[in-house]
Amino acid sequence: MGILSKEKSYLGVDIGAHGLKIVELKNTKNRPQLWTYGILEQKLDIHLHNAEEKNIDELNRENNKQYSPVDNENKKKKDAERINELLMKDTRINEYAGMLKFLLKQAKVQSTHASSSLPVSQVFHTVMNLPKVEEKMIPTIVRSEIAKLVPYSVDDMQIIPQKIATNHDNGNISLLVTAAPKMLISFYSAIFQKAGLELMELETEAFALTRSLVGHDTAVSMIVDVGAERTNFFIIDNSTPMTYRSLHIGGNDFDKILSSSLGFDEITANKIKLSLSIDSPHLSSDLFMQILDPIVKEIKYSFDLYLKQNGNKGKHPEKIVLSGGSSLFPVIKDYIASQFDVKVFIGNPWARVMHQDGINKILDSLGPRMSVAIGLALRNF
Repeated sequence: MGILSKEKSYLGVDIGAHGLKIVELKNTKNRPQLWTYGILEQKLDIHLHNAEEKNIDELNRENNKQYSPVDNENKKKKDAERINELLMKDTRINEYAGMLKFLLKQAKVQSTHASSSLPVSQVFHTVMNLPKVEEKMIPTIVRSEIAKLVPYSVDDMQIIPQKIATNHDNGNISLLVTAAPKMLISFYSAIFQKAGLELMELETEAFALTRSLVGHDTAVSMIVDVGAERTNFFIIDNSTPMTYRSLHIGGNDFDKILSSSLGFDEITANKIKLSLSIDSPHLSSDLFMQILDPIVKEIKYSFDLYLKQNGNKGKHPEKIVLSGGSSLFPVIKDYIASQFDVKVFIGNPWARVMHQDGINKILDSLGPRMSVAIGLALRNF
């Protein structure tokens, strides 16, 4: 502990729909070294409630009115107060903060500074190509364009434009733009504050996954993140997440098919699926085609759409990286690999992290579930 106090450590916290995952990395001679990690499995409601969305709609209608500069400033203060009032009534904050504190204690986490991620389903993500303009004009132009694309008022969104490199020099400015509801950001911030942590950064899962699974590889690739309820698809180009799409298909659907086929309840079916994932047998994909086929079609569609865009002609995908707790189920990798002439593999987020050799087997089994938390902890390296 005395040694750790002299060295920096970084904590990544992944708050997801199925629990909490944390990873603390220590800076050892400018290299990330695993210090501790933890998982708390629990179904969590991490989205804005209908009442909160209704409140945002009311704010939107108010924001459509014209105000004087003084009135507008007063209105912003009132909007912030209304958001705080809603958060004070949200019992999830104390509940999730208590879970996080418990997990931090059990894992013996040392750092009090953390990075976390927002669920991609709640964040708007797009690439914008603008004509060459003065730097000071970019925020105004981006704000105006985002206003046409999101259902909320831009006054209720936190918008972050980020310049990205392209392979074509046509004088345009390429921006990766993310926008998230301020209320969602406040919700996450309140959880960390209650848990006794200082939230240093909030970013989307796409960036964390890219950092842990792709790193500095500049080739065109795709991350297919197979969760319990959803499968997310991210095209990565030049180490940057460029596109995001999602299907409401996940590990739970595989459990249902196994349950129906074998005559067990879904809990038992899930245990059987986990056992099959460990033993890695060659299973027939026929039983699961109603799930696998839409996943493969989405991969093809996403690649086709991206590669037809201006500036992307001539590019070729080189790999498909699988992640998420359900990605270990062997039929997923086997079937996707049979449909594409590129390398398909389960990503190893621990590959960029120093750790003891004796725990490789444990870490390998946990890796697909920990990719976001590891990516968040790697943010400052």
